[in-house]
Amino acid sequence: MLRRLHQRLVRVHPQLPVYLAAIALSGAAGGMWETSFSNYLNDTFHIGAAARGMIEFPRELPGLLTAFSAGLLCFLPEARMGAVAFALAGLGMVGVAGIGRSWGAMLASVIVWSVGTHLAMPVTSSLTMSLASERSRGRRLGQVGAVGRLGTITGCAVVWFLGRAGGVRYSAIFLTGACAFFLAAALLSGLRVGLRHPRPRLIASRHYWLYYVLELLMGARKQIFLTFGPWVLVKIFGQPPATFAKLWIVTAVIGLFFAPTLGRLIDRFGERAILVADAFVLFVVCIAYGFAESLLGHGSGTLYVLYGAYIIDQLSFDTGMARATFISKTVATPDHLAPTLSLGVSINHAVSMSVPTAGGLLWERSGYPWVFLCAGLLSVVYMAFAALVRTRPGAARVSLCQADQQVRAEH
Repeated sequence: MLRRLHQRLVRVHPQLPVYLAAIALSGAAGGMWETSFSNYLNDTFHIGAAARGMIEFPRELPGLLTAFSAGLLCFLPEARMGAVAFALAGLGMVGVAGIGRSWGAMLASVIVWSVGTHLAMPVTSSLTMSLASERSRGRRLGQVGAVGRLGTITGCAVVWFLGRAGGVRYSAIFLTGACAFFLAAALLSGLRVGLRHPRPRLIASRHYWLYYVLELLMGARKQIFLTFGPWVLVKIFGQPPATFAKLWIVTAVIGLFFAPTLGRLIDRFGERAILVADAFVLFVVCIAYGFAESLLGHGSGTLYVLYGAYIIDQLSFDTGMARATFISKTVATPDHLAPTLSLGVSINHAVSMSVPTAGGLLWERSGYPWVFLCAGLLSVVYMAFAALVRTRPGAARVSLCQADQQVRAEH
């Protein structure tokens, strides 16, 4: 069975199995980090909501600089750039595992991890779409996303196991995640996938303004959930890392089917329908996070509502595929795609650095429901701009798979 699967993958692209293995390993490492980091901060440094929000500024600063860091590495093949990104993320996890209670060393390690993970975002999206024709990019992104979910399940299972075997050991969790990142980097370093000729350092065009606006709004909305969604469960309901591991496992299992299905829906119904629906669902999630406790009380029913909101919110990040395919059909030439995606990540983080600080202060001053009410308003604005999305045929819709084949033939 595994042999037949390998043969099918090789027929799509000779190096697709290796690429998928790297994605699975990076997914496992990401699952270990995301299910442990909020609890690690709470248990190690005993901080409040304002300090938790302020940590997001240095953590998200590398995201703002993604376009710059990608420009510095534009001489590298895209796969090698991805290898550098995964290696940096691994180094950051090693640092967090070994710093003890040093606040400064923790922030430095988190920044290194953040540089790697943010640099990997546009690179992996570009690499994935290079393995598909124009009409199947959404499906390919969904398939690769499902493989990442499989890795995430493994990473969450590691956190769950380590949490049950003698208490939470954050150093063991982070070191295991670092090893997974290093293996993913080693696999990517040998790939010959994607565009390999020199790329533009930076692409900023007024023709891509809608993509930039969508990334800006998503950055603000996203960071509220990433920072304060888990913080509600940790601070208000006292949930341990094992809870987040279970939630991520459930999310990942659902995502095995959700991501490929979403990719097919993007190809069939278009990006606009998916993005508008995503904005509506996120508005509902905001209401659940902010007002479930006041409506249902501080009981198990409220907790399960928040669990559901957490899972739906995590799944909603897969709709980033629609923004990626939208810009892939809009860029003038294939070599504009990776730089434009990198700039999108930077724009996404231009607001995500400041929003958590403001959100933490708003939490402590007025209560956490106001934080999620603001996020709900952002979802409404996002919906209005998502309704403007259009894709049109022409030179912008060049097959990246064909471009990759041409570059390989030239070399």
